[in-house]
Amino acid sequence: MTANETAEQLQSIQQLVASEQFADALEQLKSLLDEDADQPDVLYMTAVCHRYLRQWQEAQSYLDRLLLLAPEHGRGHQERGHLLRAQEMPGVALLSYQRACQINPALDASWRGQLEMAVQVGDEAQANQARHQLQRLQALPKPLIAVTDLLSQRKLVKAETLCRQFLQKVPRHVEAMRLLADIGVRLGAVDDAEFLLEIAVLFEPDNQQVRIDYVQVLRKRQKFANALGQAKLLLDSAQDNPQFQSLYAIELMQTGDYTGALDYFDRVLARLPGDAITLTSRGHALKTSGQQQEAVESYRMALAGHPDHGEAYYSLANLKTYRFTAAEISRMQQQEGSASANPMSQVYLMFALGKAHEDLGEYSTAFNYYRQGNDLKRAQSGYDAQKMGVELQAQATFFSKDVFTSRADSGDPASDPIFIVGLPRAGSTLLEQILASHSLVDGTLELPNILSIAQSLRRRGQGEGSAEYPAIIADMSALELRELGEKYLAETAIHRQDAPYFIDKMPNNFRHIGLIKLILPNAKIIDARRHPMACCFSGYKQLFAEGQEFSYDLDDLGTYYRDYVKLMDHWQTVLPGDILQVNYEQVVGDLEGQVRRVLDYCGLPFEAQTLEFHDTERSVRTASSEQVRQPLYRDGLDQWRNFEAELQPLEAQLSDIIQHHEKSVA
Repeated sequence: MTANETAEQLQSIQQLVASEQFADALEQLKSLLDEDADQPDVLYMTAVCHRYLRQWQEAQSYLDRLLLLAPEHGRGHQERGHLLRAQEMPGVALLSYQRACQINPALDASWRGQLEMAVQVGDEAQANQARHQLQRLQALPKPLIAVTDLLSQRKLVKAETLCRQFLQKVPRHVEAMRLLADIGVRLGAVDDAEFLLEIAVLFEPDNQQVRIDYVQVLRKRQKFANALGQAKLLLDSAQDNPQFQSLYAIELMQTGDYTGALDYFDRVLARLPGDAITLTSRGHALKTSGQQQEAVESYRMALAGHPDHGEAYYSLANLKTYRFTAAEISRMQQQEGSASANPMSQVYLMFALGKAHEDLGEYSTAFNYYRQGNDLKRAQSGYDAQKMGVELQAQATFFSKDVFTSRADSGDPASDPIFIVGLPRAGSTLLEQILASHSLVDGTLELPNILSIAQSLRRRGQGEGSAEYPAIIADMSALELRELGEKYLAETAIHRQDAPYFIDKMPNNFRHIGLIKLILPNAKIIDARRHPMACCFSGYKQLFAEGQEFSYDLDDLGTYYRDYVKLMDHWQTVLPGDILQVNYEQVVGDLEGQVRRVLDYCGLPFEAQTLEFHDTERSVRTASSEQVRQPLYRDGLDQWRNFEAELQPLEAQLSDIIQHHEKSVA
């Protein structure tokens, strides 16, 4: 049965449900399940029918299957709330309604359920919040409710089309602008989102939610000073508001003012003692500023009152050097499958348990937890390996030698940037820390600016009659390319101090080396490499904040790694001598030799402090933050071999690349 046929049958089933013919509906649903037992919408409708027939156990069984397959299915959580309410379990029903509204704020039935259950259990504050949100939702134009619903289902193109159509009719509708900005963020068009929210704030300067969104977008754009200024306006409007105090603290942290951030986190905790989210954020500030033991204490305090707060467990694990106690592992295991924990908290928990059991040498158990965490995270992601492969191949197809030869006079001639590219967990943070220890080099962050420029070109290429990115570059003048280079330098200036060179270590920039060399022809590019198995497995067991969706599945990882190597081979062919490949194993085996090689490539004189990189005092915000504060050891090179049995399919997928790498570092 085709997808269209299934959709038509589901419509017919919905009509049966609407006319209360539940048994007949179940018969048709059974035939669909016999064909494919993992269809979320079919599982959902089956649970609904069983609930109406008061078949509680059957309904729960289908909901469990649904939410295992699709943990972010908003209506599934709503249905669980209906089921629990029908069984007179108001407390847990309230939790399900809350989760449904977090996923899909357009579910008015869940807001009503929240209100009724909160009243029933005597939670006045929750009842008032639900009442306010219900009123707000009911006041929204129907097209915007539909947009919100589409957003929760990750139907971003449909949501964008509907939202733009509404704005054409009502161009100054601030909530529509806010929703379109949200869509832009999810599609990677963060610069467009910033522009929309900037206008929306001008239209309604007292709209707190719009300004909060604006702060968050400015942070994503790494315009930290501007974000701090906007957060200060919110704080000035309500000095004692803990939400605004916390937001201000986060923005202080982004600007490097950890002392100020910690002061404001403490102010929040004075009003909300034991608040798990604040204590975790406080731990992040302490960790980033190098105060590891204090960070550990803050994470532990978060867990003391909230043992289901998965992020705190994962934050401890993500220190890399932390070892969980037996009691902590026991408490984590007690939280597995907790009804009070949202799906993301369970993801955090699985990764933390993976790390805990790996440290104990219980590798099979550890891998099982890593797999569960990745499966849960992948279910929340819309990653398409085939689509990514097509995008990377488009780079190789367009960027021939002739493209660079014919554009030899294009771009900004500045030689300031040093790009470190590759896959995450390949040693890029180590290389950055080494280079940032040099007096002539500023360390920065994983800067999103090249990705943003590429996305803007991609969106430009969506216009009628336009070539797609990267082919659209063929229509760009030398002046336009130079202006893009200038734009990059201007936007990244905020992250620099006074050194003549700076590092951009966004690993995903390998996808856009052609663009980089056209707009910044004198930029240096370092390709960080590590044994493919070590790199892939390290990525698999690392829960990235965003941008690395390929890492949640071993097959996707293998495909992505092959595509990466293929594209880097292409760049080396069309840009001979322009890209320096640095192998992590060779850095560990011959630190001084490889450091001198990197410095020579960058045109930098040797400085002894680059060999003492672990003593360099600077904030490090990546997963390797604690590791790069220690001297190099060989212990981590072959840790993946502890999981060789589980990783055999990946090893087979990458066998030829593995052989080539091992020969090159021998």
